[in-house]
Amino acid sequence: MTRPKERSRTVFFCRECGYESPKWMGFCPAPTCQSGQPLVEATPAKSNPTNSSWIPTQSEPVQELSVLELDSQQRIESPCQELNRVLGGGIVPGSVVLLAGEPGVGKSTLLLQIAQDMAAAGRSVLYVSGEESPHQIKLRSQRLGFAGKGIFLLSETDVDVVVDRLEEHRPGLAIIDSVQTLYSRDTPSGPGSVAQIREAGLRLMRWSKARQTPVFLAGHVTKDGSVAGPKVLEHMVDVVTYLESQEYGAFRLLRCAKNRFGSTAEVGVFEMTGAGLAEVVDPSKTLLAQRYDQAVGSALVTVLEGSRPLVLEVQALTSFSHLPSPRRVANGVDHNRLLMLTAVAGRRAGLDLSGQDIIVNVAGGMRISEPAADLAIVLAIASSLHNHPLDSEMVVFGEVGLGGEVRTVPQAQRRLQEAQRLGLTRAVLPDATLDAEARPPGMGLVFARTVSQAIKAGSGDRLERREAVATE
Repeated sequence: MTRPKERSRTVFFCRECGYESPKWMGFCPAPTCQSGQPLVEATPAKSNPTNSSWIPTQSEPVQELSVLELDSQQRIESPCQELNRVLGGGIVPGSVVLLAGEPGVGKSTLLLQIAQDMAAAGRSVLYVSGEESPHQIKLRSQRLGFAGKGIFLLSETDVDVVVDRLEEHRPGLAIIDSVQTLYSRDTPSGPGSVAQIREAGLRLMRWSKARQTPVFLAGHVTKDGSVAGPKVLEHMVDVVTYLESQEYGAFRLLRCAKNRFGSTAEVGVFEMTGAGLAEVVDPSKTLLAQRYDQAVGSALVTVLEGSRPLVLEVQALTSFSHLPSPRRVANGVDHNRLLMLTAVAGRRAGLDLSGQDIIVNVAGGMRISEPAADLAIVLAIASSLHNHPLDSEMVVFGEVGLGGEVRTVPQAQRRLQEAQRLGLTRAVLPDATLDAEARPPGMGLVFARTVSQAIKAGSGDRLERREAVATE
């Protein structure tokens, strides 16, 4: 008599929050999860993995927080200052850093450069690749201009074998490229599935914390730009970073979405060159290098990326539209924000934009997310509409409200100091933004309460006379 074949137990995961259910429930029932995605069926990993020779045998004792003493280990400072800025001052021992980005953005290049910097500082690096062979990585290192001494390569996708090699070599830094290629033999589903990514990330995190060794994970992203796999992977790691780029742009921005050891508002700026990713020490000066004077529809704005002020160029172009509904195109700014500013400029400032196509672009492929660029966008549109250039040595910043008022923005003094450092001598900013003591000496400041006042102040007397003639 044949015994009935046992059916393997399956569970259902939520890709966003990691909620687990023994039966299918449709959508995720967690009150804090608003993903709207159905649960995904997967086979859970076994509770006692036996394939790995390294298993933590001793559990941590219970300790009181008041008597706990910090060890003498400090952050590992990288020669790459942009990386140190994003990570909050350096690499923390025992931390797990997830680096995500679109295909071809430069994740593997940046990770190999980090490996070279650590190896040059005397720390051995184990580079695990599940997507490339060692010869392919050698070709990249030759293109980047270093031999790779102190960097050990492993082409493997079995997470148990990877952890065994990490325990055997005990490197000073471990790099996994990428976490979506790893799999565990205790989980029957294929690599890249919810259960596999969850199990691989958990085992690497346990080893990293036990050996106080930092681990960098490369991660794929989906079409909407989020990290591929379950959201629990982002909750599991210590730092989540994104390497971003604009289409056909040479600049790369390293942003931090989660950081247990520092701020998430910092951003690192790199430039993709033939020798890899080069640091951009002075982004403002680099981005404004190709700007020419007396440019129509161009305005300078100071934005804050974390603690770093940047002076960017906002460009606008208006042209007569032959369509029933004029187009609004936004590159580097939020499209809905552009629609709001266009409506305010037409209703409150008297700009005739009803029959105009409006195109707004941030030069250099950068992206502005804070409302401090509202006033610069409006002035750039007004400059293009009247075909009159703004002052080339003037910076503009301020938030625009629906009533046409110009609202204050934080850290105005730092914004002005950055503009003055670049040689700008004039600024249009919200009224009562600075105290008299905080105003930088030698810089002409024009305070505007409304959008109309800001347009007149930014365009000069010649535009005021032109408007007066048109009114008459």
